[in-house]
Amino acid sequence: MRNHTELNEFILLEIPQTEGLETVLFVIFSFIYFFILHGNLLILTAVVSSSTLHTPGYFFLGLLSIFDMLFPSVTCPKMLFYLSGQSRAISYGGCAAQLFFYHFLGSSEGCLYSVMAYDRFVAICHPLKYTLIMRPGVCVGLVMAACLVGCLQATILTSFTFQLTYCDPNHVDYFFCDIPAVLPLACADSSLAQKVGFINVGFLALMLWFSVCVSYTSIGIAILRIRSAEGRQKAFSTCSAHLTAILCAYGPVIIIYLQPTPNPFLGAMVQILNNTVSSMLNSLIYSLRNKEVKRSLKRVFHNVVFTALE
Repeated sequence: MRNHTELNEFILLEIPQTEGLETVLFVIFSFIYFFILHGNLLILTAVVSSSTLHTPGYFFLGLLSIFDMLFPSVTCPKMLFYLSGQSRAISYGGCAAQLFFYHFLGSSEGCLYSVMAYDRFVAICHPLKYTLIMRPGVCVGLVMAACLVGCLQATILTSFTFQLTYCDPNHVDYFFCDIPAVLPLACADSSLAQKVGFINVGFLALMLWFSVCVSYTSIGIAILRIRSAEGRQKAFSTCSAHLTAILCAYGPVIIIYLQPTPNPFLGAMVQILNNTVSSMLNSLIYSLRNKEVKRSLKRVFHNVVFTALE
């Protein structure tokens, strides 16, 4: 029989099949988290400091850098805290907040990818109308809509998950509070919350992936119609970095959902890849594949060095 005493805290368990590797994982994830914060901060600084990058495409890139700093910050600090040997306990409110912000930032960033794909579609397929279509008010509206969708998604998922009563045992069999790991601890029937979570997450991911595919299919057709090889190369280079980032974000999720039999270890690795590595790769992708960002970063470094020497 389960103990029906209501819980006021949960205990986060370790990443599956990593017993005894806490110190190694702490060093690895500390480096990754440090790189995420500083890499994306550099991109944000480059976008803000360079007047040539004050365009809709780079406005969205700056916001993506902010999301890439915030999203891993939902799970990484607590994970590093207990990997260093500290308490694995997380309060009931802290667990709910972690779940909310994980889905809010994840859904909002997914919507932002779709917005960026639409921006590239307008730039490639309707270049003469680009400044008219992607005017500042429209860009801000698209970002607000992305955040509203993320907030609505997170509110629904968090409400359905934490309207249930939770009882002992209080051990969350995962490294952070997510719906599949928390719901098994509920005293009451959690089937409705499971269905809502599956349908909402699946439907939103499917719609966002479909919108990206539509935008890039149109972009691909438009690029193929360009007669000169130089023109095709230039058009492709304007969206290759974004397309690479999208594949890094959606690829692992697609792989995990195609498994005939779910594997806890592989599932955890995919979550870690989405939470940390994808955010780190974005800063590398956009800094190495974008000439304007590289030039702006060089100016930033030059100004910092010059100021230090003075």
